Amino acid sequence: MKQEKIIIYQILTRLFGNKNQTNQENGSLEVNGCGKMNDLDDHTLRLIKGMGITHIWYTGIIRHASQTDYSRFGIPTQHGDVVKGKAGSPYAITDYYDIDPDLAENVDNRMKEFEALVERTHQAGMKVIMDFVPNHVAREYKSIYKPADVSDLGEADDVNMHFSTRNNFYYCWGQPLDLEAIAQHSSYHEMPARATGNDLFGNRPSRNDWYETVKLNYGIDYCDAGGRSEHFNPIPDTWNKMTDILLFWAKKGVDGFRCDMAEMVPAAFWAWATDKVKYRYPDMIFIGEVYNPAEYRNYIHAGFDYLYDKVGMYDCIRDVICGHRQARDITYQWQSTDDIRNHMLYFLENHDEQRIASDFFAGNAQSGFPAHLISVLLQKNPYMLYAGQEFGEKGMDKEGFSGGDGRTTIFDYWCVDTLRRGYFDRRRLKQEERKLMSDYQKVMLMANAEKAFREGEMFDLMYANDELADRQYAFLRKAESELILVVANFSASQASVRVRIPRHAFDFLGILEKETDATDLLTGNHASLPLYADVPFSINIPAHGGRVFKMIL
Repeated sequence: MKQEKIIIYQILTRLFGNKNQTNQENGSLEVNGCGKMNDLDDHTLRLIKGMGITHIWYTGIIRHASQTDYSRFGIPTQHGDVVKGKAGSPYAITDYYDIDPDLAENVDNRMKEFEALVERTHQAGMKVIMDFVPNHVAREYKSIYKPADVSDLGEADDVNMHFSTRNNFYYCWGQPLDLEAIAQHSSYHEMPARATGNDLFGNRPSRNDWYETVKLNYGIDYCDAGGRSEHFNPIPDTWNKMTDILLFWAKKGVDGFRCDMAEMVPAAFWAWATDKVKYRYPDMIFIGEVYNPAEYRNYIHAGFDYLYDKVGMYDCIRDVICGHRQARDITYQWQSTDDIRNHMLYFLENHDEQRIASDFFAGNAQSGFPAHLISVLLQKNPYMLYAGQEFGEKGMDKEGFSGGDGRTTIFDYWCVDTLRRGYFDRRRLKQEERKLMSDYQKVMLMANAEKAFREGEMFDLMYANDELADRQYAFLRKAESELILVVANFSASQASVRVRIPRHAFDFLGILEKETDATDLLTGNHASLPLYADVPFSINIPAHGGRVFKMIL
């Protein structure tokens, strides 16, 4: 079976299909509209697949806290003081067994609409990733669709105990929740207060805390005589409940879970849960949001297939794009995770990060193209693209709860105009948007079309090319008789550089010295390259661009 390079397309489902251009700040669902699962029809999925995408991560599928009233459908309403934004955060889950009603054409039929979306995605030749949010739930969590034999989270808790392995939450003895810092004279009542999702174990969260969420208890006492202690035997009640939720969605045909804030949940739980899920669904993949490099290997050993490479590769490449670091620093980042290289997920944007084209990042989308080139082609590990990145979405709208911060909102009802035009009115795309999308597409398609990228060895050329250290980055990929040279240029100016392939590369990759014909896979242009050890040759690279020279040896 042919090895596949995983390329994930992250879609914030609520925003993706929304064609309502009203975009009123803090607008309601009725005013601003909302994308639906049905907007991802066969045609749209073919467009996505045509970019080289292998997996779609449908963000915000599970029902979460919202200020929109669906009580006429039997869905509990949420108190506005514990909901961020009109639409609410997709990471404040109110029912792990339900689909968010915003996303359905027919609210009563929302689960069937999701099942149809999974089937359409599979028919289009892609796999489905969905969020699993294990660390916290919405303040007013209440499942109305849990299986009959499942007790609800917190239903049997002893609220007089701060900590118990039989409890699903942590409690502040006899203290009510105090929301004075968030909403003066709040009418929301919670007694006793429960710990917040960001590990605040007091009853007075601040505006900077995850005040709309409640921390789940996996058997760690965080306040044990001023320290923390682990209590995993017997198995905590939360472990069973959360594993059942994973199995519920796996049965729906989901192919993988992106696990939110995975490192805030003990690795011992993940080892236990992933083992049970993969026993029944051997091809299931788990992607972990883990930010502490010291914990990477622990979570991989606990069953994670892939982890965010955020504080390493993302932070480095962002600095290179902005001119704060040299391009050669990228070498250190992949070397620091070389033993787990195939487990690291590279990305340049996601719902948490600022858009490349925003005023807070690079200011223009083309600046990110050399980073895209490297992130997709450097290794065999997965790459993730955030919807709109391929069109140069700026993320500079002031949507409501999410202000003008260079990010695309996850809290508000909104229409992202680049996505509206890019998928539902493509003739209105600007020339620069079309070009960026085409360039992005070429790179992602070649990642699986070329065996050298899909399966080949990588050789970093930076140690032998001091001339490239600041604004250019070069490496080789090779499989069998195919050799590909990639040179990326982060500079705003065209660069004429001399590239030297050291003797070690010839020995390591088994390259024979000779004159060779090369084809630039980005442009289709041909060139003659002298492949001789330690003999430099010249290459011209466009501003914020690259060369991808394929040679048959």
